[in-house]
Amino acid sequence: QVQLVESGGGLVQPGGSLRLSCAASGTIFSIHSMGWYRQAPGKQRELVATITSGGSTNYPDSMKGRFTISKDNAQNTVYLQMNILKFEDTAVYYCNAVVVTQTNILEVWGQGTLVTVSS
Repeated sequence: QVQLVESGGGLVQPGGSLRLSCAASGTIFSIHSMGWYRQAPGKQRELVATITSGGSTNYPDSMKGRFTISKDNAQNTVYLQMNILKFEDTAVYYCNAVVVTQTNILEVWGQGTLVTVSS
């Protein structure tokens, strides 16, 4: 059993910053990659950023510049630093991981953390 627990969401004013965290726990042999997705009200879930075990990052063009993904391999934790937040960044942010256990390769999702950008 592998779990992802996100934290760090909340209410922030436009132009502000937030840092999200996601910790993986359970019977983990290794983590291939971790990432962040978001889903705004009435919209489809979209990719924000991913990072591999080797540290390679990927951002859609729309997310480049204001979002930074990083990780702590020792803690099986991934972070998302979000700067200069805009109203349209309001969404539930989900952590995702591709995890290798002793018997399987699993794609795991967190429960989501709400980010609200409002004045």
